[in-house]
Amino acid sequence: MIETHLNELKNKTILVTGATGFVGSNLARYLVQTGCDVHIITRNESNKWRIQDILSLIKEHSCDLRDFNQVNRLVTDIKPNIIYHLATYGSYPSFQQDLDTMVETNIKGTINLITALSKTKYEVLVNSGTSSEYGLKTKPMVETTPLEPTNHYGASKASMSLFAQVFARSFGQPIVTLRPFSVYGYYEEPTRLIPTVITSCLRGKNLNLTEGEQTRDFIFIDDVIDAYLKASTSTRAHGEIINIGSSTQHTVKEVVLKILELCGNPVVAHWGMLPYRSGETSSWVADNSKAKQLLGWEPQNDLTQGLVKTIDWFKKNMHLYEA
Repeated sequence: MIETHLNELKNKTILVTGATGFVGSNLARYLVQTGCDVHIITRNESNKWRIQDILSLIKEHSCDLRDFNQVNRLVTDIKPNIIYHLATYGSYPSFQQDLDTMVETNIKGTINLITALSKTKYEVLVNSGTSSEYGLKTKPMVETTPLEPTNHYGASKASMSLFAQVFARSFGQPIVTLRPFSVYGYYEEPTRLIPTVITSCLRGKNLNLTEGEQTRDFIFIDDVIDAYLKASTSTRAHGEIINIGSSTQHTVKEVVLKILELCGNPVVAHWGMLPYRSGETSSWVADNSKAKQLLGWEPQNDLTQGLVKTIDWFKKNMHLYEA
């Protein structure tokens, strides 16, 4: 299915922001399989471990989205047809906590990009929101659910999503915003739940965990990439904000036990050894009806299928996760 949409992107000039991140790097990897002209934005401090082996296949530009003049020069220079905007700051609370950087990157950086693009003829900007914009809810989240973020990151992304929608609906810009839920898969940050459990299993290292009753709507990376590709070829989605989730929630304990089972139960999980983080909830799930309606998208991998593929990938790429 992904290959079908990749064919529609041949001979396009494509700009990817956030290409060194988890989702952005996976997207860039798919894009280089086509005949499209792939450009990415990096900065001096960018860690390129996820894309080191494909740098020769893409065009890399040094650009700070917080600087409008730099962004404007870049957009004028390359004249992208399609833009995938995944650059963000604050999604890793353990080391991305500076509020000024969050506001400058997530809000001002996005406005700078859209403003620069508005001076050119481009086909679509696929913007990246987050389920953190919703805050704590007790029912499946739909796009009309009130936004009540519980942290600065969620608030900055909510502002970004709304600004993007205003540019689209009030000023006619071809923009669609996707709100991914809990994405997992290849090249995920080592400190996240699923990489931590898988690498512990492969190293034979026992796990200290919370009680594990908090929930997530886990969505496999291949399905998320499929959503981005479909969003860039669906004019019906312009001006819309769309959830990208599985519409099924699982507890952390369910996910950990499934990984242990798939790995042959090589380690012991010690439950209740760690405290819950603030903001944990027993309900966190997307209503993905809008994605089905506007994008013709729905996930093709259930949790077991996605974990099998992820574990297999980690077995072949553990060298990337060595300390």
